[in-house]
Amino acid sequence: MLQSKFVKLEDRGILAVVGPDRRVFLQGLVSNDVEKVSGERACYAALLTAQGKYLHDFIMTEHEDAIWLEVEMARLADLKRRLSIYRLRAKVTLDERPDLAVIAVFGGAVAAALGLPEEPGAGRSLAGGVAFIDPRLAALGGRCVLPRNAAPQALAEAGLAAGDFAEYDRLRLVLGVPDGSRDLVLDKSILLEAGFDELNGVDWQKGCYIGQELTARTKYRGLIKKRLFPVRIEGPAPAPGTILMQGGREAGEMRSSRDDIGLALLRLDAADQASQAGDACLAPITPDWMRLPV
Repeated sequence: MLQSKFVKLEDRGILAVVGPDRRVFLQGLVSNDVEKVSGERACYAALLTAQGKYLHDFIMTEHEDAIWLEVEMARLADLKRRLSIYRLRAKVTLDERPDLAVIAVFGGAVAAALGLPEEPGAGRSLAGGVAFIDPRLAALGGRCVLPRNAAPQALAEAGLAAGDFAEYDRLRLVLGVPDGSRDLVLDKSILLEAGFDELNGVDWQKGCYIGQELTARTKYRGLIKKRLFPVRIEGPAPAPGTILMQGGREAGEMRSSRDDIGLALLRLDAADQASQAGDACLAPITPDWMRLPV
């Protein structure tokens, strides 16, 4: 059996929402049901514009008296600023937690290594922090949010070997899972184009949140015409934002990539054949989890 590996995600940070109103405060803002978040359950969610366009995505988990939002480190201050606008009289504080490390665990029997069921979002406390199966897709592996000083011993006791970020990033790309603003365009991208429905990022039964009406309308009226697909690349990988072509017609736009695998936003009617960008040929792959219109 392959040994599970870990890699510290230095581009990820933690914003802690602390206080007695933390659930009520977040519930009216984000795309998933905050009532489902606990020390035993992590959830994936997004903050949108009033027009239902992407601003931030994050994984939510709870530890003691705080809900931790695992977010892009470079955009953590922006998320804090945006959430502060809505705080008003809510009894919450928004605290940056540089003392916490975010760690991805992948390969081998991740659930067994972390002592968890192999179920998206399943979690438990670990070494003063939390460990959980990735709530988006169990095939991505697990996550740990741990105090930086406790992380080395906790990871060693779990029998994990140090891994390489490039290896984890390739796994993410092969599975077709977006990585924040590397793959989603601020104030433009639509959640359902990026798989948030199938990746457990939207709760369709919860009450209102910012952008909820337009997100629901997009789903129930079948308005999605593009999807984010993994693509196998032959030739030099196009830069993010490069327009992809099919027979003189635009087929989509390149997003993140690594070596011969990447993600591209493609028209659904163009996702059954290869596209070109300069000297590169890009063949789309449909992940097992993705639900496409018949």
